[in-house]
Amino acid sequence: MLRTALRNLLAHKARLLMTALAVLLGTAFVSGTLVFSDSVGSAFRNRTAKSLDDVAVSVTADGPSPGALDAKAVDKVRAIPGVTRVRPSVNGTTTVADKDGNPAGREWGSEGANYVPDNGRSDGKDSRYPLRTGRGPSAAGEVALDARTADRTGAKIGGTVRLAVDGPVITKKLVGIVDTDDPRVESGGSLALFDTPTAQKLLGKKGEFTELVVSAAPGTDQNALAAKVRAVLPKGVRAQSGTDLAAEQSKLIDKETKSIRNTFLVFAGIALFVGVFIIANTFTMLIAQRTREIALLRAVGASRRQVVRSVLIEAGVLGFVASAAGFVLGLGIAVGLRSVLNSTGASLPDGPLVIEPTAVLSALAVGTVVTVLAAWLPSRKAARIAPVEALSAVDQPAAPRSLVLRNTLGGVLTALGVAIMLYVTTFRDSSGLQPAMAGSALTLAGVIVLAPLLSRPFVAAFGRVTDRLTGVSGKLARRNALRNPRRTAATASALMIGLTLITGFTVVAISADRGVDRMGGQDLTADYKVTSSGFGGLSPDVARTLAGQPGVDAAVPIRMTGFQSGNAPAGLRATDVASLGKVTDLKVREGSLAAVRGKSVAVSDEYAKQRALRVGSSLPMEFYDGKKATARVAAVYTKNDVLSDVIGAPSLVDPHLDKVLDQEVLVKAAPGASADLPGTIRKALGANPLIKVQSRDDLRRESAGSIGDILFLMYGLLGMAVVIAVIGVVNTLAMSVFERTREIGMLRAIGLARSGVKQMVRLESVMIAMFGAVLGVGLGVFLAWSGGHILRSSFPTYEMVVPWGRIGIFLLLALAVGVLAALWPARRAARLNMLESIGTQ
Repeated sequence: MLRTALRNLLAHKARLLMTALAVLLGTAFVSGTLVFSDSVGSAFRNRTAKSLDDVAVSVTADGPSPGALDAKAVDKVRAIPGVTRVRPSVNGTTTVADKDGNPAGREWGSEGANYVPDNGRSDGKDSRYPLRTGRGPSAAGEVALDARTADRTGAKIGGTVRLAVDGPVITKKLVGIVDTDDPRVESGGSLALFDTPTAQKLLGKKGEFTELVVSAAPGTDQNALAAKVRAVLPKGVRAQSGTDLAAEQSKLIDKETKSIRNTFLVFAGIALFVGVFIIANTFTMLIAQRTREIALLRAVGASRRQVVRSVLIEAGVLGFVASAAGFVLGLGIAVGLRSVLNSTGASLPDGPLVIEPTAVLSALAVGTVVTVLAAWLPSRKAARIAPVEALSAVDQPAAPRSLVLRNTLGGVLTALGVAIMLYVTTFRDSSGLQPAMAGSALTLAGVIVLAPLLSRPFVAAFGRVTDRLTGVSGKLARRNALRNPRRTAATASALMIGLTLITGFTVVAISADRGVDRMGGQDLTADYKVTSSGFGGLSPDVARTLAGQPGVDAAVPIRMTGFQSGNAPAGLRATDVASLGKVTDLKVREGSLAAVRGKSVAVSDEYAKQRALRVGSSLPMEFYDGKKATARVAAVYTKNDVLSDVIGAPSLVDPHLDKVLDQEVLVKAAPGASADLPGTIRKALGANPLIKVQSRDDLRRESAGSIGDILFLMYGLLGMAVVIAVIGVVNTLAMSVFERTREIGMLRAIGLARSGVKQMVRLESVMIAMFGAVLGVGLGVFLAWSGGHILRSSFPTYEMVVPWGRIGIFLLLALAVGVLAALWPARRAARLNMLESIGTQ
């Protein structure tokens, strides 16, 4: 039976090629994902390990601990036996300006630090930052930049560099250009280096350091050394050994790469699930074609178990070979994923491909097991073939099996899934996520099971159109599609799964995009928002400066803090309440905004409802600095997306801020203002790279920009499932042509032209593809509608929008899939020899 299985596999190479291709693509996705995540994780770990090569102990202040890390602390640590060097570091955020006054690096990677010459080096160089040219900064007016930032800004040694920390623009002389392996800088950030006193003044506090990096003699126990460091320093200081720090960062890297890996593996699973339909379909058809052969084996003594084993061995060999080829292809996918993600700004570190044994074994095991499991039901069917069927003179088509049980099961699954999804529409928060996932899975499974029943009315309706347009070819195509509804349904289901997910994601993404658009425009009437790209906020001078600029009608600063009332946190925004009407559509429902001064506040209607507040009510407030106050409610307004739940006067907020800074300034342009008002604003603020000036369109694009990126990423990931589904259509048609060889020969004999045969096969392909597309689009829209309700609480402006244009494109693509998938089977059918076909047994 083993030899029989291998002979059958080799005898049907062309028939099994498409199935092998489906397995190959699915396992390539799996192996590519595993190799990619292992390679990226290894590259990050290697880079981290390199940066920690000389770190025996890292000493940092655990929270605000004034004076904990000063020069005295450095001397105490340096005096500990076994310590060879202590490097005091100062780190913070520094934004370097490019030629146009914009940030020269990414917002989250703009670093500033001190340049510390190594102890004992006569050349005064810092080994952390190898000099490419020039020297290290040694005076208050000097700075060094990393090479990438220097290239972006066009700065040259001896020239000036414009930068900002948390306030006005600072100009310094460039004295050195350095190299760095800091991953934040290499991923698109920037690095500015100062001498230590200047770094302390700009980035921290005078005389204090951010971190002490301790180096030790070879063989020193790092954990014991960390304990000694903790013993000599005051409380509030954290001393962590280099090995612990490396382990901690390794765990963080593993966590981040694991999330990426799991995301891609979900889509790999979808691709393999689609492939199951193709594998099962192929083996079902192959067994139907080998009925007499299997019956003969049974007649000469083969048991049912041996027949099952023979089919499963055939599937196992096919799955293993296809998986091995898929693993090789997966290596290319791993390289491609790195390039694609880097092109979108991910800036992943370079490094060799890491091929772990688990990746190899997983890819081979997954592909082989999926193929064997998909072939299990067809193998059971093969085992039920009676020996007497070997006596038949010709192959007879299998008797149609009843679909009553299948339709009943499908109806129950679909009804249960739809009921759960209708129940999900009652949710208004993310607690409905798990029921939505379960309901979606049940609905999809139910429709797959019901697909043979649903195919009949669709094919009949579609066939009436083709009958009128194409005549005999259309009738034959319709009857061929209806001849085996199980096969038609299985082939269409593979395409349906991909289009269901694509349509669902598209509807949700487009709806979210429109919701973001409404959210950004419905309450904001200001023309521009001015913010800081740093973490410190804006100086109050910014609003005063802008208020006096030509073309500015109003510049309204908004400060923010938080408080708790009854153990419930809330946000408090302070501003010139009288000017709010110029920059936001604030609708007062009760009271008056003019009364919001001193310890009086205005609250949103939703917050008032939650806290049972009304005009005149008292609102107890406990601020995060520990101070308490009681405010009086002077007004109630309709919830506003621009503002928080509570609005007060600056005099209420300022005492609770460490430093009085504005969160943002909303600018209303005067009538007839110049179109280049943003440029005027930037110029008035000294072309500060920290300052962001965004129009309402800029804000909308910033909020919705990631939605489009995610959607197109989904298209790319789900595209693999659609490609596998197309292979399934080609496979089904090729098998269909083979088993109808005599029929096609008879049709040619009675006058059907080659073009008619091609048209018949094409129409059958189009019917299958369009059936899957219509089911997928309809199901995707339903799931998006019902599941979208769970976004309402966190996304109140979300409202489902059906993108008819894109759905039309999906249907046209399905039509194109049907036509293209039929090219090779149709050509093969048309070229069959008439006489040889009629004589086929």
